Amino acid sequence: MKQTQFKNTQISYSDVGKGTAIVLLHGFLENKTMWDFYVPEFAKKNRVITIDLLGHGESECLGYVHSMEDHADAVYAVLSELRIRKAFFVGHSMGGYVALAFAELYPEYIKGIVLLNSTAKADNEERKINRDRAVKAVKQSFVNFISLSIANLFSENNRERLALEIDKVKKEALKTPLQGIVASLEGMKIRTDREHVLHLSTFPILMVLGEKDPVLPYHETSKQIEQTKVELITYADGHMSYIENQENLLKVLIAFFKKI
Repeated sequence: MKQTQFKNTQISYSDVGKGTAIVLLHGFLENKTMWDFYVPEFAKKNRVITIDLLGHGESECLGYVHSMEDHADAVYAVLSELRIRKAFFVGHSMGGYVALAFAELYPEYIKGIVLLNSTAKADNEERKINRDRAVKAVKQSFVNFISLSIANLFSENNRERLALEIDKVKKEALKTPLQGIVASLEGMKIRTDREHVLHLSTFPILMVLGEKDPVLPYHETSKQIEQTKVELITYADGHMSYIENQENLLKVLIAFFKKI
C-alpha cells in the first residue's frame, strides 16, 4: 500500500506490474480490495493501479460533499506522483462516474474506459430523492443500511450462490466511515450528465451491464449508447458483474485492453 497527499488528505493506492497502466476505480461502499481477483491477472502484462477514492478504504475524507470531480482530481494526484501519462480506466458503478469526470477534465490521459455497471446519465429527480433517503437511513442505522444496500446489488438468483462473497463485500463496506458514505451520496446526487463523453470521445469505451441490475434499469441504461461507438457487453445478472460474472469478465477486459 502506498499513499499520496491531495489537498492535505491522504489517498491510498497500490501499484504493481509493468507495461501500459490500468487504473481500477471501485464503486460506492467498496474499496481497492474489490479488484483482488483481477490485479494479479492484469499485472502479468500491465502496470495496475488501484485507488481508494475519497472517504473509502484507507483514503481520508476531504469534506462533506465528495463531487465526482473531487474524486477525479484525487486520481490525477496519484497518476501525477507515479508519472503516468496514459492509462486504461475501469470504473465500477460510482467509479465509472469518476472515470467519466476524469475523461472530461484530463482527456489526454485516457487510453480507453470500461464503464462497469455504470452510467453516463445524471441522477433523475426520483434518484435524487432516493439519495436523500439513503443519507437519512445511513445516519439512523449504519449497519442496517449497508447490509440491505449490498445484498440488493446482486440478482436474486445469485444471493444464495454467492452468500460468502456477499458477506465479504458487506465486511469491506462496513469499514467505510459515515462521513465518506454521506459525502459520496451527496456527490453522486449533484453529478452532471456526461452522455456527451460517450458521443464525442476519441478513445474506445466498453460498457458492461447486467440485465437484472436493480440499480441501473438495463433498457434505460443501454439506450444511452445508441448512435455511439461504445461497445456493450450484457450479462444476465445484477449490479456486481465483477463477482457475478468473474471469469468471463476477466476474459472480456483482457481482450479489450489487448485490442487497443
